[in-house]
Amino acid sequence: MNRPDMRAEPVDARAASSGAAAATSSGPLPLEEFNQLSPEAAERLLRPCLDIERWVRVLIEDRPYADVDDLVKTARRAAEPFTDEEVEAALAHHPRIGERASGDSTEATLSRSEQSGVVADEDVQRRLQEGNRAYEQRFGRVFLIQAAGRSAEEILASLQSRLSNDEDTERSMVADQLREIAILRLAGVVSP
Repeated sequence: MNRPDMRAEPVDARAASSGAAAATSSGPLPLEEFNQLSPEAAERLLRPCLDIERWVRVLIEDRPYADVDDLVKTARRAAEPFTDEEVEAALAHHPRIGERASGDSTEATLSRSEQSGVVADEDVQRRLQEGNRAYEQRFGRVFLIQAAGRSAEEILASLQSRLSNDEDTERSMVADQLREIAILRLAGVVSP
């Protein structure tokens, strides 16, 4: 029995069927295919990386990209600066650090993967929960950190340190972390 070649399927059908999940479930989408996606399919692929309309629109409109470095440079440029409203909207998709994102959305899957290293003993988990509450009381938003590759102890130390920031410094830190998360996620959905 001949199995159909999934690569022979039209690019839009592959990505459009389930957005970024099509790329992440079978690995990143090659850049050449990303460049050829319809704007709607490209939006579904990019939005889980960073749900900021302006950022998504710039990445779609600036296609085609010569290479992934060109895409990443455009992503960084489009993310500089974020408005307070953009950051607030994007934070709505991020769970508290140390809490497992629920659901089967691409955003939840990416978050669970990024926080997979945040395995902590009871004491560290308790201190993360306390730190999250203190941070939210102080700044009125969830604590955001690019968690991939960091231990729970490193994240806790950063959380405790950032609690002493003034509002402007912390707003800048949150935007920086949001940019880093977006670039990390972008690298996971588009490949050379």
